[in-house]
Amino acid sequence: MLSATSKAQHTIKLETYIFAYDQVGKLFVDALVERARNKVEVRVILDAVGSARWSSQELIKALRDSGVELHWFHPWSWQHPLRYNRRDHRKLLVVDNNIAFLGGFNIHKENSKKIYGDYRWRDTHISFTGIKAKEASQLFDLFWTGHLRELPKQISSGSQLFHNHTLACRYRLRCEYAAIFKRAKNTIFITTPYFVPDTYIINQLVKASNRGVDVKLLVPRKSDIRIAIWASRSLYAPMLASGIKIYEYLPRVLHSKTVVVDSSWVLIGTANLDYRSLFINYELSLISANKHLSTTLKNQFLNDISQAERVSLNLWFKRGIRSRMAGVVASSLKRWL
Repeated sequence: MLSATSKAQHTIKLETYIFAYDQVGKLFVDALVERARNKVEVRVILDAVGSARWSSQELIKALRDSGVELHWFHPWSWQHPLRYNRRDHRKLLVVDNNIAFLGGFNIHKENSKKIYGDYRWRDTHISFTGIKAKEASQLFDLFWTGHLRELPKQISSGSQLFHNHTLACRYRLRCEYAAIFKRAKNTIFITTPYFVPDTYIINQLVKASNRGVDVKLLVPRKSDIRIAIWASRSLYAPMLASGIKIYEYLPRVLHSKTVVVDSSWVLIGTANLDYRSLFINYELSLISANKHLSTTLKNQFLNDISQAERVSLNLWFKRGIRSRMAGVVASSLKRWL
């Protein structure tokens, strides 16, 4: 991402939930500033909540003084207080309308092996070129101009950029998940850092497992949001009882967001399998039937669960009262996590 940014000739379009002014953030600021001063059009969308505690006035001043166009998404407004809860959780970079990057990476040191070492976050990002990059650029432009639920026209075959809220379907991501889980015949492999979906999605996974589909769920043992783990664990019981295999990733913080179904359908992007991504926040994902991508993500999933601990049904029901109460409290807050 940094290399592509530094080589931009015409345009840079960056949208991110977190832009920290740390060692990694400063590298990106330097690259954006240098390109802007060389007449490259640079536009940046930062979420007003996600980036608020990570950014600094120094970062903002450096960007704006160099000519970078900076837009804060949904800052607090007394005129529109309810929209403050709806965040821009997308992480997208498009350079020269020719190459795009999408996935779970925020701009902070936690995603850097060089700076954070072996404890860097386990995350997944994808890059793509050609027509899909141009469509990603168009998606950015629509968001920049306030058309938050509009989609550019995409070719009907092949991979699709998937916006979770559209004019045609308010909860499009939820509908897509339900449909693909219903059609699954062999396997459903899910990786998500925050697993707090609604009952309907859980029921679809349980039904898939009951008809013989091998359903595996990978979630973190360590998390940057502890209460999200408690909320996630409060949902384990019906899934474990149906035969769904749940694994908790051990080595480091897990922040990857991927779904692989029947080794032939994949979703990779910014959306968690939680209430906020399904119903509230703005997300962006790539859905694909590309065989190479499916195989790559499937193999990555299998490698990840080899470093995870499977949750035992018997031990789960023997957990202590503190763990049970934490789950009850956390699940009551799932709409806000």
